[in-house]
Amino acid sequence: MRCSPGSVLNLLRSGRLRSCVRRGRNRLPLWLRKIWLYARLLVHSLCFNTLTDSDVVFDSVFEPVFWTVDYVTRWFGLLFVCLVVILTCSILVIAYTVLLPLILNTYSPPWIAWHICYGHWNLVMIAFHYYKAAKTSPGHLPTEKSDRPFVSVCKKCIMPKPARTHHCGICNRCILKMDHHCPWLNNCVGHFNHRYFFSFCLFMTLGCGYCSISGRNLFLDAYNALERFKHSDLEKPGIPVTGMGLLIGLLPSGQTNFQTPAPPYTLKERMIHKSIIYMWVLTSTVAVALGALTVWHAVLISRGETSIERHVNKKEGQRLAAWGKVYRNPFNYGKLNNWKVFLGVEKKSHWLTRVLLPSGHPPRGDGLTWDILPVRKDLIPV
Repeated sequence: MRCSPGSVLNLLRSGRLRSCVRRGRNRLPLWLRKIWLYARLLVHSLCFNTLTDSDVVFDSVFEPVFWTVDYVTRWFGLLFVCLVVILTCSILVIAYTVLLPLILNTYSPPWIAWHICYGHWNLVMIAFHYYKAAKTSPGHLPTEKSDRPFVSVCKKCIMPKPARTHHCGICNRCILKMDHHCPWLNNCVGHFNHRYFFSFCLFMTLGCGYCSISGRNLFLDAYNALERFKHSDLEKPGIPVTGMGLLIGLLPSGQTNFQTPAPPYTLKERMIHKSIIYMWVLTSTVAVALGALTVWHAVLISRGETSIERHVNKKEGQRLAAWGKVYRNPFNYGKLNNWKVFLGVEKKSHWLTRVLLPSGHPPRGDGLTWDILPVRKDLIPV
């Protein structure tokens, strides 16, 4: 093998260049070299193996944003819970001090009985399910070793994850059958409190809709009263005086109307009308917004999936569709069976005792293992 003089010169120049670069790095301060090595490690971590995809790169780039959101949500969770309690209590105060006296004075006895019974039943269901949803643990991975099957290993907890288990960055733990982290509960929605969360959303929607529909006429009357008395100062009330009245001097010179005093509008009446408007606007807004969320979760429950699994199953379906295959959710037991499993209905009487009345029964299963049925059959013959 022959070496030309040009190639030898090129080798010498490249060797000198590398040695200069190494000397320059060695001359850098230690703290600067550490930053340089850490930055290079971060760049290399973006392509650590052949499984790296756009999701991994996206998560790595936006990790500071995710961390900030998780931190803020964690510390503001208690504030959101206090806000729910305060707003609900304000509606109750208006209902008992303003609406209840009107109902007792104007409605017939059957309607009074209906409003009192339904309103208090709805209130008990809301309070019970909100408390249970906020205070019940959603379910976490066991700390002791076990031989239970798992589908993956959590990259943050470094623990084996069973099916339907996901890591919550706000709680900083893996949650069994995780649906989402709810800031209004300051808690994750998982296997053991998913039913409480959905029941709270359902009964809160029914309660707000009940207040909105039954208080519509009161809202219109209060709004018209405020508008009428707001413009009463701009008008010139009075009775026109003509003919003989002007001759006998009923009015001072230059005045043609006999001024009558405006009807009294006390501070109490003004506060009552504003309270009714506040109650109707708040309950109507919550009924629409929370009603949409409740319908969405009802659709997910009918399909046998959570909010996270909705996105996962959609991506898996697209991946298999590219290969000409059809993806089927292994945890979908049929619409009726999905609701039976979710609500814990095991016999006919449970539709009353466990659905329409407050019940603290645990959900079906432990959240670590799940039945996978390729053939849809009636799990619970009710």
